[in-house]
Amino acid sequence: MPITLPSDLPAFEVLSREGVMVMGQDRAARQDIRPLRIGLLNLMPKKIATENQFARLIGATPLQIDLHLIRMTSHRSRNISPEHMRAFYQPFAEVREEKFDGLIITGAPIEHLPYEEVTYWDEISEVIDWTQTNVHSTFGVCWGGMAMLKHFHGIEKFMLPAKAFGCFRHHNLAPASPYLRGFSDDCVIPVSRWTEVRQADLDAADGLVTLLGSDEVGPCLVEDAAHRALYIFNHFEYDSRTLKDEYDRDIANGTPINVPLNYYPDDDPGKPPLNRWRSHGHLLYGNWINEIYQTTPYELDQIGR
Repeated sequence: MPITLPSDLPAFEVLSREGVMVMGQDRAARQDIRPLRIGLLNLMPKKIATENQFARLIGATPLQIDLHLIRMTSHRSRNISPEHMRAFYQPFAEVREEKFDGLIITGAPIEHLPYEEVTYWDEISEVIDWTQTNVHSTFGVCWGGMAMLKHFHGIEKFMLPAKAFGCFRHHNLAPASPYLRGFSDDCVIPVSRWTEVRQADLDAADGLVTLLGSDEVGPCLVEDAAHRALYIFNHFEYDSRTLKDEYDRDIANGTPINVPLNYYPDDDPGKPPLNRWRSHGHLLYGNWINEIYQTTPYELDQIGR
């Protein structure tokens, strides 16, 4: 089944060219099935790239997905045209009364700030509480996942002495988890962050289970069943060139940065990078969508009850 997108959203053409099944909203309305309503709360400055990345992953499942793009009401993005935001995004204030089968809360380039200093912290806290009544399953990514851990469990993030940057091998710590169905015993995941959540703090909290973790960069994927949530601190959604683009940007700006580890062949930035995480990324998000499909109420108004 396809993912439903506005036909003039840039991701529609991008995914169509890649062979992902996409469907315009008019055609979707004529199908006699209920699509899964998935919200993407996009906190990243490069809005279109992030839309493409997550639409690609959740659009590869056999289910029809109705994707809704959401922004913070209290924050104005400076790196995307106002026309794009008006055409495709709804502020949280406008969807507050709606129900969603799933919600993805993306990362944000604000991890150096204490949570309370984030200009929209009060609103993101409201969103996180709202997920417990209006969303069946929530996926917090990078800063989004850390923010949910802070809100629900009081777990802090810690600055790293150097940026965790590259592709790192992660262990499958819970092979029986439905979210890891089809996973190998280990897998490679892109990492790009200045902060970490510590495993000892996760272990001390009630009900948190670490599903993927790395000896080098710590916990990665955490299940919080009581809050119907997953938290991932690394980036299965990244394109093949995302780490390269970050590295080239920092080099051009004169920002001190290491070559991303285990990303370029022989760690040589003159060679094209290899994508070694794509299949596991599709597995994880496909498993998440499948779990939503298996457990969400058919009647939307029953979500959260």
